[in-house]
Amino acid sequence: MVTRVLIADDQAMVRTGFRLILESEPGLEIVGEAGDGAEAVRLARELRPDVTLMDINMPRVDGLQATRLLAGPGVTEPLRIVVVTTYDLDENVYAALRAGACGFLVKDAGPRLLIEAVKAAAQGDSMVSPSVTTRLLEQFTRDAKPVAANPLTDRETEVVKAVARGRTNNEITDELVVSLSTVKSHLSSAQRKLNLRNRTELAIWAWENRLVS
Repeated sequence: MVTRVLIADDQAMVRTGFRLILESEPGLEIVGEAGDGAEAVRLARELRPDVTLMDINMPRVDGLQATRLLAGPGVTEPLRIVVVTTYDLDENVYAALRAGACGFLVKDAGPRLLIEAVKAAAQGDSMVSPSVTTRLLEQFTRDAKPVAANPLTDRETEVVKAVARGRTNNEITDELVVSLSTVKSHLSSAQRKLNLRNRTELAIWAWENRLVS
């Protein structure tokens, strides 16, 4: 199955580099490129790519606003956005995930991580650059509020905690000794009960409510 990717970055050389990296991987196809945020929103809505790589600092509409328009609260059919930027500032990471991004990478993360982030997003998983993960989780813990009434079952809570620790669905099946379909069912149920849109928001919820440390 082919994963269709849209690349949004205001630097042509960056777009070309990403294209060369991704097209060298079987199963990945570049369906379009955008040089600014407004064009990224237009193309994403028109092409409906499986994954969009989104830069933050772009003209006309910045990447955070473009992400919010494509995957943020109120979007009926949110797209999967991976924010890729030069700057791994904590506020950028936090804002990107809050805007609906399902992943965050710095541009020097390397070809393999770029490919893995695209594949993870296409499968409904998420990836954040290792260089920012620890700081990000510390931020969520620092801003955490007291645990509210947890509407999840014990099994759903175990699955959500595993997601918050960065586990993929396949890794969760091994840890909890359950089927892949069961993991997906628990995740869907948890998202519905908590009114969250994706596994990244589930992870944030778990950290903010101190279910993991």
